[in-house]
Amino acid sequence: MRYSFPVGISLGGKGPVPRVQILAKVNATSRISRVTILFISLSPAQRNLETDWVEADGGPILRRCPICLRDSIVGHGRRRKQAHDEDHDWIPIRRGYCSRCQETFTFLPPFSPPYCHYSLIARSQALRRYFLEGHSWETAAPAVKDPDRVADPSTLRRWFRSLDSSRPPFSFLRDMMHAVNGRLGGAETLLHESLTLRWQTAFPLLIVPVWEG
Repeated sequence: MRYSFPVGISLGGKGPVPRVQILAKVNATSRISRVTILFISLSPAQRNLETDWVEADGGPILRRCPICLRDSIVGHGRRRKQAHDEDHDWIPIRRGYCSRCQETFTFLPPFSPPYCHYSLIARSQALRRYFLEGHSWETAAPAVKDPDRVADPSTLRRWFRSLDSSRPPFSFLRDMMHAVNGRLGGAETLLHESLTLRWQTAFPLLIVPVWEG
């Protein structure tokens, strides 16, 4: 069984506490066996995360373990993950290991959730192209850095179904995208936790459509 919950954990030093999302898999004895941590906090300008993550070679790692609450996480190597969009194909990610809990952690940027080959930036672009710009299924695929990884229509339908199962198909999502378009043109800033509503974040904000002015 998988579950998720948000927590705030300090990276050490000064500055705001980042919001992270913990996705955990629990075995039969209710002991956490695998944990993935998603960084939710953005760069101060909330505009440069996509490039900052790559330039930082996978970003920082947390030292405070969310399980034992000790500063016991050490670096445990790096690997690459697919995160296809206009600016990325493979991105570096870091891993950590808690010497007390003996758990392994994977640190991911908020624009690339686990087990996904396309970034949320690409999915947001597909939403805009199909619902607002009038593209067909074949032409609404987001721009990608790797020309061999263009998403096919069935992939777009799967993305959209994860947000909306209404009947007629996507009737709720179509109305919501027009509402998002109208709000983006206004002076009000819409937030959910550390995410600011903009076109690159439309998809994750629609996953949890709770906005705070």
